[in-house]
Amino acid sequence: MIVELTQYLAAALVLAGALFSLTAAIGVLRLPDLYTRLHAASKAGAIGAGLIFLALAVASLDGAVILRSLLGIVFLLLSTPLSAHLLARAAYRCGEAPAATTTVDDLK
Repeated sequence: MIVELTQYLAAALVLAGALFSLTAAIGVLRLPDLYTRLHAASKAGAIGAGLIFLALAVASLDGAVILRSLLGIVFLLLSTPLSAHLLARAAYRCGEAPAATTTVDDLK
């Protein structure tokens, strides 16, 4: 009974993670400039991967796998925003202009 419940929960988490990852991919393809694309990829992509890691932890029922999955989630939550910020800052310093619809440029 409990094993079936964890399997359904893991399947729901994988589906939610896949939908967030799909949203990130669509955002990367459709958004107008590098900065908004980085935002879409870093936010939705990290949440999607985190949900898939969580599904792995729920489905495994093994302590070592659960610990590794939680460490993977922590690593994603710490490294993804930092790397997106550094990439955006480097692009701005190299002269990559924001989209024409951008109205506020605090770094200018």
